[in-house]
Amino acid sequence: MRKKYIMAPGPTEVPAEVLVEAAKPVIHHRTPQYRKILTEVVDGMKYVLGTENNVFVIGASGTGAMEMSVANTVNAGDKVIVASIGVFGDRWEAIAKVYGANVVKIAAEWGTAVKPAELKKALDENPDAVAVFTTLNETSTGVYNDIEAFGKLTVNHKAILVVDGISGIGAQPFYMDKWNVDIIAVGSQKGLMIPPGLAYIAASKKAWAVIENCKSPKFYFDMKKYEKAATKEKMPDTPFTSAVSLVCQQAAALKLIKEEGIEKVWERHEKLSKAVREGIKALGLELFAKENPAVVLCSVVVPEGIDGKALMKKIRDEYGISMAGGQGKMEGKLLRIGTLGYTDRFDAVMGVAAAEMALKDMGAKIEVGKGVKRTMEVLMEEKY
Repeated sequence: MRKKYIMAPGPTEVPAEVLVEAAKPVIHHRTPQYRKILTEVVDGMKYVLGTENNVFVIGASGTGAMEMSVANTVNAGDKVIVASIGVFGDRWEAIAKVYGANVVKIAAEWGTAVKPAELKKALDENPDAVAVFTTLNETSTGVYNDIEAFGKLTVNHKAILVVDGISGIGAQPFYMDKWNVDIIAVGSQKGLMIPPGLAYIAASKKAWAVIENCKSPKFYFDMKKYEKAATKEKMPDTPFTSAVSLVCQQAAALKLIKEEGIEKVWERHEKLSKAVREGIKALGLELFAKENPAVVLCSVVVPEGIDGKALMKKIRDEYGISMAGGQGKMEGKLLRIGTLGYTDRFDAVMGVAAAEMALKDMGAKIEVGKGVKRTMEVLMEEKY
């Protein structure tokens, strides 16, 4: 028998008390009973996002929320700034071009973040830009951006600040209102601890002024429809059929997050990621993130002479742990060990142990046990 685990930066493990919600009979999505649960989810997401703005629940992946953000703010010919630090930052560029945007791109070296000074320069040189699209946490590289600093730059600029928080929300500090974020796009299968299938989006008053004047075609992703449904009666509703079972699961997961406390959730992710990074360094392996290392995963450079794709396959098929490899130009060159969502100290130890054992099997010159020992030491030092 081989027990299976997920230690990827999404989808992530789902708590048992959340999984069981999907086994319950489906209730109708236009009933007061369901809308009470939807209200719990909306209120819970406001808590997680640090916002008083309305939060819309969408049947889609996180990319659906990204496209919704563009479809409701960008007209053909509009100038937008994309601040990219990897594959998912580049996705903003791809979506914006579909809607006919004129894209000004800031592309940081992979493994680094976009400097606030670079964004300031782009804003100064492009006073007509209608939006800045960027990423809270970039899972392809294991680096996060300083969104708080970005918000201080856009708050007095015409451009709205639109953030992909798909992997970062529920794992690292984020305050939508305090940081002057105008639109946040989120997915369900990462820090929010449920299966894939739900997306979330919230918009500020500044963003709504742009949304009201956007003429780009949309139907399912029309935010005005979601706003109308959410506010037409005392309890929120959705304009289209809800993914009822997933919403019920999200209500259960948000209850767990509230019980732990969002600041404690952030602290847990910080401690786990630090322990994994220190364990990897103890093995003499190179971390890919040169700055702003993510708390949702540890990106490790695969040692020279080791086939990164074969390493991933071995960890998955022989050790039963699904991790993540490199993406884009780093395909086959990275091992990404997830510490996201429903994870604790022993997941960190297990992840480093699996990496050690698989690498040693494949001929890497490492001392087995050294990384695990250091991971355990850090967890104990951090009082986790």
